[in-house]
Amino acid sequence: MQLRSVDYNSVRGKYVLLRVDFNVQIENGKILDTFRIEQSMPTINKLRDAGARVALCAHLGRPGGVANPELSLRPVADYMKIPFVDDCLDKKILAGMRDSDVVLLENVRFYAGEEENDVGFAGALARGFDLFVNDAFAVSHRAAASTVGVTKILPAFAGELLKSEVENISRLLENPRRPLTAIVGGAKVSGKIGVLKTLCKLADTVIVGGAIGTTFNYACGARVGNSLYEPDMADVAREIMKIADAHGCKFLMPIDKGVGEKFEKSAVRINKTLDEIAEGDVIIDDGPMTATRNIAEIEKSATVIWNGTFGMAEWGAVWGESSFRVARAIAVQTKSGRLVSVVGGGETVAAVDAAGVRDDITFVSTGGGAFLEFIENGTLPAIEILTL
Repeated sequence: MQLRSVDYNSVRGKYVLLRVDFNVQIENGKILDTFRIEQSMPTINKLRDAGARVALCAHLGRPGGVANPELSLRPVADYMKIPFVDDCLDKKILAGMRDSDVVLLENVRFYAGEEENDVGFAGALARGFDLFVNDAFAVSHRAAASTVGVTKILPAFAGELLKSEVENISRLLENPRRPLTAIVGGAKVSGKIGVLKTLCKLADTVIVGGAIGTTFNYACGARVGNSLYEPDMADVAREIMKIADAHGCKFLMPIDKGVGEKFEKSAVRINKTLDEIAEGDVIIDDGPMTATRNIAEIEKSATVIWNGTFGMAEWGAVWGESSFRVARAIAVQTKSGRLVSVVGGGETVAAVDAAGVRDDITFVSTGGGAFLEFIENGTLPAIEILTL
C-alpha cells in the first residue's frame, strides 16, 4: 500500500492542518505518558524545519460534542511549549503565524460535527489551510471530519507516523517471517471477532488469554467461577476455533488462572488449574503454567503480534504477572534477533512499559482499535482515502 507523502520542499509558508493523536492520559494537568506525542514529533519537526505554518488538530477523550474543561488539550500545549488556540475553529491566530510556527488547537471533539463527519464542520475546520496531513493512525478507523471530511476539501497526505504504521503492519499481513504467532488478550471476544477470524487464517498459532481466554474456556466446558466472560459468545468462540482448525492454525487457550475472592487489586492471588476453579473464584489473570506454555510458543516463533493483556496488568506485579512475563520473553527474543515483534493497544503498550522492555520491541503501534481493524481489513477509512 502506497500513501501520498508530503513534499517537504514545497511547504514553506504554507498553512498545514496536521491531525495528530494526542489522546493521552492526563491527571491534575500532568501528562502521564507522552508516547503518542513523541511518535508524532518526526512529522511535526519535518514540517517545522521545512518552514510550514502548522496547526495541530487532536482530540482528548469523549466529550460528546460539548466543551469540557477537564478534556482540554491545554496541558499538551504547555508540555510542548507551543501556543494554544482555545477553539479549533478560531482562525485569528493564522494571520500572525510565521514560517516554522506550530500551534495546538483545542479538542476537536468539543464540536458534535467532528464525530458525525459533518460537511459544514469539516469545511469550517479546513478553512484557512493550504493542505492537510494525517498522522493520527490511532483514529484512522473513524470516518470523522478531521480524518476524512477535510480530505475532500484540502490536498491530503500521510505523515511519517501514519506511513510507518501502515508499512510495519502491512508487512506482517503480506509477508511475515514464520512461524507467526498472534496473541490476543483483553476483555471481550465480541470486540475482536473479525480480527480473531483473520488471525486464525493468517497465523501459525493463535493464543487467547485474559477474559477473552476465559470465554473460550467456558465455550469448551471449563469452570470459570464468578468471573468476567461472555456466555453469549460461546457459539462464536467455537466457530473461531473451527476456522483455526480448518486453516491448520494451532489454537491455544489458558490452562490455569490466577484467582481471588474478589475483583480487587488487594485480593490474595491463588493459582488454580481450570478444574480447580470454584464457583466463587474471580479470575483476574492467566496462570503461571499458561504463561510458561505461551513463552515456549514465543521462543519457537519468528514473528509475534500481541494485542490485549492477560490480566489486570495496570494493578502491578501480582495481577500483571502473565502479561509481564510474556512481554519480557518477547523482548528477549527480539533483542537477540530471533523475533520480529509488533505490539498494539493502549493497555498492552502500558504493560510492555511496566515490564521495562518497550525499547526492545520491533514495532510498537499507537493504535488500539485501529491496529485491530487494520489487521482485519488491510486498510482503514482515513488511510484508504490517502492511497495512491
